[in-house]
Amino acid sequence: MCRNIKTLYNFEPSATEDEVRSAALQYVRKISGFTQPSQANAEAFERAVDEVTAVSVHLLGELVTAAPPKDREVEAAKRRARSEQRFAA
Repeated sequence: MCRNIKTLYNFEPSATEDEVRSAALQYVRKISGFTQPSQANAEAFERAVDEVTAVSVHLLGELVTAAPPKDREVEAAKRRARSEQRFAA
């Protein structure tokens, strides 16, 4: 999985559409191999991002869990700690 795609489910507050779209963009970039598509592929690329975003919003809205929602700040601190440990000199 692309490291830039973060888990968006079960957070308080819920993921915004911008966060979901950013993850969709990273996914489409990863599977297409394009960071920036050519003009010939731009329309298909944007349509794919829009469709992945819509499906992702739908998925996140339908998932259920008994686990308590995660705190964004706590999870960000955990990611930073893992990163510091991984890249420590």
